[in-house]
Amino acid sequence: MINGILNGLKSYRYSLSLISKLGLWSFFLIPILISFLTASLIAILVWQFADNMGHWIEQIWPWETGKHAFFIIAEIVSGLFIIAIGLILYKHIIMALSAPFMSPVSEKIERHLLGETHEHRDTSFKEQLWRGIRINTRNLSVELLITLPILLLNFIPIIGNFFSAVLLFLTQSYYAGFGNMDYTLERHLDYSRSVQFVRKNRGQAIGNGMIFMLFLLIPILGVILVLPLSVTAATRQTVHLLTTKEKVATP
Repeated sequence: MINGILNGLKSYRYSLSLISKLGLWSFFLIPILISFLTASLIAILVWQFADNMGHWIEQIWPWETGKHAFFIIAEIVSGLFIIAIGLILYKHIIMALSAPFMSPVSEKIERHLLGETHEHRDTSFKEQLWRGIRINTRNLSVELLITLPILLLNFIPIIGNFFSAVLLFLTQSYYAGFGNMDYTLERHLDYSRSVQFVRKNRGQAIGNGMIFMLFLLIPILGVILVLPLSVTAATRQTVHLLTTKEKVATP
């Protein structure tokens, strides 16, 4: 899996130049707007609820002794919880709503890599949107189930905080990479085969998603560039995996 992660990271090389070479920037305008508006809304919600949640968790502690220490832990847990949930919601919302705009980008990159004669399934705007909603709703549900127990590790001082942060980052990276890869997979594999394909290539998904998540740490510019670069990288990577492992066959 380590090699897969490294390959996922390397796939970002030349993404900017490829976008410019194929004249793809105009395709990203609406997804960039969706990304910016969604990030702004979630940031406002995080700001409003983080402190309130910390005070709410504090009430669970019935004793005066150790109450201040518990409040500090409660603030950390509530802050991480809201940020984690906010990032989860952000990426699945933008990936689902951007699907009809990202699929043509992925297709253009694939044709550039494999040639104009390459055949694949043709899907409509409505089908692409529904596929994006279906995949991301599924991933959102699973990711939340995984994230909640990971957050409980924060109640273990120091060690729990470290492992929780690492596991959250890897989990978020995997599902970010999953969504980016599916813009290509939807033309070649059905829903269930796509899920199996990403599971088999989870290292590549994590590697792609790591850069996706790190971009979100860059104020403003991160939410603008995250989709163009991550989708371009994921397309190159997924096309390579399909041609070498799956022979790019339609179901």
